[in-house]
Amino acid sequence: MTNYPWLTTLWLLPMVGAVVVVALPAHWRTAARWTGLAVSLVTLAIGIVVAARFIPGGAQYQLVESHRWIPAFGAGYTLGVDGIAVALILLTAGLVPLLIVAGWKDDREVGEARRVAHIYVALTLVVESMVLISFVSLDILLFYVFFEVMLIPMYFLIGGFGGAAADSERRRERSRAAVKFLLYNLFGGLIMLAAVIGLYVLTARGHLGGSGGTFDFRAVVAAANSGHLGAGPAVLNALFLGFMFAFAVKAPLWPLHTWLPGAAVSATPSSAVLMMAVVDKVGTFGMLRYCLLLFPHSTHTYAPLISVLAVIGIAYGAIVAIGQRDVMRLIAYTSISHFGFIILGIFAMTNQSGAGATLYMVNHGISTAALFLIAGFLVSRRGTRMIDQFGGVQKVAPVLAGTFLIAGLATLSLPGLAPFVSEFLVLVGTYTRYPVAAVIATSALVLAALYILWMYQRAMTGPVKEGNERIRDLVPRELVVVVPLIAALLFLGVYPKPLLNLINPAVAGTLTTIGVHDPAPAVPQAATIPDGGSK
Repeated sequence: MTNYPWLTTLWLLPMVGAVVVVALPAHWRTAARWTGLAVSLVTLAIGIVVAARFIPGGAQYQLVESHRWIPAFGAGYTLGVDGIAVALILLTAGLVPLLIVAGWKDDREVGEARRVAHIYVALTLVVESMVLISFVSLDILLFYVFFEVMLIPMYFLIGGFGGAAADSERRRERSRAAVKFLLYNLFGGLIMLAAVIGLYVLTARGHLGGSGGTFDFRAVVAAANSGHLGAGPAVLNALFLGFMFAFAVKAPLWPLHTWLPGAAVSATPSSAVLMMAVVDKVGTFGMLRYCLLLFPHSTHTYAPLISVLAVIGIAYGAIVAIGQRDVMRLIAYTSISHFGFIILGIFAMTNQSGAGATLYMVNHGISTAALFLIAGFLVSRRGTRMIDQFGGVQKVAPVLAGTFLIAGLATLSLPGLAPFVSEFLVLVGTYTRYPVAAVIATSALVLAALYILWMYQRAMTGPVKEGNERIRDLVPRELVVVVPLIAALLFLGVYPKPLLNLINPAVAGTLTTIGVHDPAPAVPQAATIPDGGSK
């Protein structure tokens, strides 16, 4: 099994599973759901095998598979993983089974159309497949293809599910949100395509892949960091901005974030979590892998500007979240703030901030999944997203309210819960490079406490408002979803070492490749006193 293609199996299995689900007879709705769940669990098992076979501190890219794809264009089917990719593979493969269980009945909301359950489950598996191949691709063209194609199944998940079929206003809202999501991301992808083509032209001029150029990521990185791409700063800056723009739309980075809140509240909670916790991580992953490694000098040039935008996003997301009356929209705006922390950590370019940003990608995925799904369970019971319609829920559904509180405290990075460790690393690492940015970002923690605790107070405490007395507590199917997420938040909050062991060598390797070192600590010189001593 030494040469077994684990990475191909990892991404191809969900795709094949989606085909199998669609091929099932139309009246086998329950079978379609169970088949999708089984496929996602096997995918998780393969992801665990990949993590077990990965050697932290070994070769930068491991489990490499390389085959010819389009030789005329220098494109190959080349896969491989570093510690950053392994961490995100575990996040993706771990969340999808929980999302399938959480959305077990979501397809029923759009009516009794034939194969609606099949399509819903199949689209979820297709998104998982495309995200996974994006994480393991070591060919720039291969990455770009799936970076773009994943928008199509996500578009149908947002626009086709999420509200009752008879509700025409909800249908129009979903349609607008889905179109906005697609247009924003397609436009970003087109800009990136121009940059990909430009990069290929540079490799052809430098004869990296023979006379035709190459899309091999490792070859281009080696040329970029040795100064052999043969392009001036202006050209490289333009190419960097092309990649960065696409990733900033998908992440999203302020002010390119405006598609996210509408898409998050229009989709089903499970699809919204798939988008925010999984798909959007491809954007931050792309920044860390492609922007930094392919364009090291441009990264140095634009890092201060991007850090400023990230800090604005941190504060903006938190401030706007405070004013929200819609519980789902409030949580969506918190994600904009959290993505600001991740991007700030990436472009501070220190070992601590980079490790913290990568760990934050995982922790944000878990905490957002927990908070958004529990809020979705609450909304489905009450039939409204308005916070002022709740009240006293902890008296009638104590387990729901308690798990909601834990997920909310994780979102505000309470010590002892997973996001605290990653946020602390980002802030400490950023302070050594951009102290002002770190101080401003730290102040946003107060805003996070305000919007989370105020939301909990309004929705969960006080007397039971009319209409809330019949809210039932979490049922076993929902506990199957919530308990693993809460357990992960607690475990990674007190023992993040397993993930950091994967992440630290990969981040250190990235920074070493681009020639970046942590700033030396500023230690004031001791004052000299007359007798020759010091104090």
